[in-house]
Amino acid sequence: MSVNRETDKEMDPDQYRKLYEKELKKNEKLIGELADLEAEYAELKRKTDLLKNSFLFRVSRPVRNTWARLKHAIIRVKRYGSLKEVIRKLKSKKIERSAYKLHGTDSFPKGEELERLKNREFSCGHVFSILVPLYNTDETFLRQFIESVTGQVYEGWQLCLCDGSDKDHAGVGEIVKEYMEKDAKGRIRYKKLEKNEGISKNTNACFELADGDFYALMDHDDILHPMALYEFMCLLEKKDAWYIYSDEATFKGNSIDNMITLHFKPDFAPDNLRANNYICHFSAFRRELIDIVGRFRSECDGSQDHDLILRLTGEAVGHGDGVCHVPKILYYWRSHAGSTAADINAKAYAIDAAKRAVSSYLRSLGFDGFEIESTRAFATIFRIRYALVKKPLVSVIIPNKDHLNDLERCVSSIIERTSYDNYEIVVVENNSTSDEIRDYYAKINERENVTIADCGKRDSFNFSKLINTGANVAKGEYLILLNNDTQVITRNWIEELLMYAQRSDVGAVGCKLYYEDYTIQHAGIVLGLGAHRSAGHTHYRLSKENLGYMGRLCYAQDVSAVTGACLMVSKENFREAGGFDESFAVALNDVDFCLKLRKKGLLNIFTPFAELFHYESASRGSDVEKADEEKAARYDREAALFREKWKEELEEGDPYYNPNFSLDHSNYTLKVEPAPMVE
Repeated sequence: MSVNRETDKEMDPDQYRKLYEKELKKNEKLIGELADLEAEYAELKRKTDLLKNSFLFRVSRPVRNTWARLKHAIIRVKRYGSLKEVIRKLKSKKIERSAYKLHGTDSFPKGEELERLKNREFSCGHVFSILVPLYNTDETFLRQFIESVTGQVYEGWQLCLCDGSDKDHAGVGEIVKEYMEKDAKGRIRYKKLEKNEGISKNTNACFELADGDFYALMDHDDILHPMALYEFMCLLEKKDAWYIYSDEATFKGNSIDNMITLHFKPDFAPDNLRANNYICHFSAFRRELIDIVGRFRSECDGSQDHDLILRLTGEAVGHGDGVCHVPKILYYWRSHAGSTAADINAKAYAIDAAKRAVSSYLRSLGFDGFEIESTRAFATIFRIRYALVKKPLVSVIIPNKDHLNDLERCVSSIIERTSYDNYEIVVVENNSTSDEIRDYYAKINERENVTIADCGKRDSFNFSKLINTGANVAKGEYLILLNNDTQVITRNWIEELLMYAQRSDVGAVGCKLYYEDYTIQHAGIVLGLGAHRSAGHTHYRLSKENLGYMGRLCYAQDVSAVTGACLMVSKENFREAGGFDESFAVALNDVDFCLKLRKKGLLNIFTPFAELFHYESASRGSDVEKADEEKAARYDREAALFREKWKEELEEGDPYYNPNFSLDHSNYTLKVEPAPMVE
């Protein structure tokens, strides 16, 4: 018998036939509508082509271009508030652009400094086997690549090359042999492969030539900074690193100074790595790791690096100091026609390969039922939808004092827009005085899943105390701390938060918050950011459509902290972390709480796929900017307390915010001086 999905009852054949015919008609209707749309599109395209080929359209191009620039200028003025602010932004961009030079050839050691660095003796004599598969490599690219290795300041390397080039590119091998003859130490090792078997198998052949204690990966058309291996050695003098990676730049042409992108990366962030291969180049890892996790896998060709890096870093975290990051541009990734750096669509198969790599890794961790899809940022930057392992009760805790309109809007949005059906609302009442709010409490308290928790009379406002009170009253296995001036946008916002909070390695999970004009209020918090060097929001006041630095507004990622305006945490982790510290009555209590979770070894995660409005006044600024001297003084006291409590963490810097970024700006603006050497 057939089963009706809507009623879960068995159907007889006639019912099944009728249902089939009904669905068939729907399908036919949709096909007809699609055909109509295709015809309409074809007609519009025909008219557009006629217009573009017309004489008037061609001669008016200068006018249209001028108007486009004018519109762009008007949009900028509107976005930044004034022409003066636009000019300031443009100057900032110009300064940042000049900072690019600091990470190119200007950063190469020269003269006496070069000799001093070359003469340094390290206590550990590591040998880096640099593995590179060759395939029909352009002569200029090949020579620049090899010379960037032979020109390394640290000379403990060997270059292992396996050549899969076809018979028309025999010159590749001849060029390599030329350099082999020049290297008196015999550090260049070469093998001509019988046939090209794909990048994974070709690279695996390189392992057979290597006998260093570290393996390093490089592409045949890219360039290493002369300090790359030296910087890695400086780090290994201090740490028992099992996997090391650096920052990188993308360049065009034959000069690395033609940089088009500088990728300054966070320290190891497992959720970032699952969403996209942010580690990429330049990487080195202990040879023992390969013995444990295996080599490259051909089924992941096109995204073989992402696949291997996921497996290597996953294993490395259990050894010594695990995965370590050198925050300097040590690798230059060449962008040219046909390269992935230029256009991922030039290697479309890499997208599917990356999805397979991430899927395989997630399954190895025990995840099941997840979905992976490309985001608007880039085809290989992924949104991962984790399956909920259960549907626990979630308690939404909302502190409130009067503010009827705010609270009503907030609660109504939860009730009307939330798709998750196993939740309760706990309103923590705090010294309200209006009759209207009492009437509203009585109204919503009639709902079975709403509780009004009265804190009693208090002499002063203490947000942390209100949160702790709400948590004690809450019955849920998971808590959502929510400001009363928020409004739900995303229907499945609870599911989006819960899919991360349910993990045993996760502490707090935060969402993406917008002001009423859809500019960003919260997208994660960075330690030390802002005038008080305590903590601040990244990507602040950027537009909703902005992709963020290297696409960061488009995928879930690890952060040091998230705002308490909308924060999910399990009740167990809330209690084990000691709840909110009531010493922080108003400011920085959420950041303090997140750092306590991080100290327990838990990850804090920001997801852009749970979205809410936050009607915090965009014009009033932070407490420190208010005219009210008492509130400013309170903020100063709590910021000072925070800086003292988390002094060590602030000195070390936020692990998810590269030290090459300025702490004076929220939009990943480069400093005018690079980060110092590891030594």
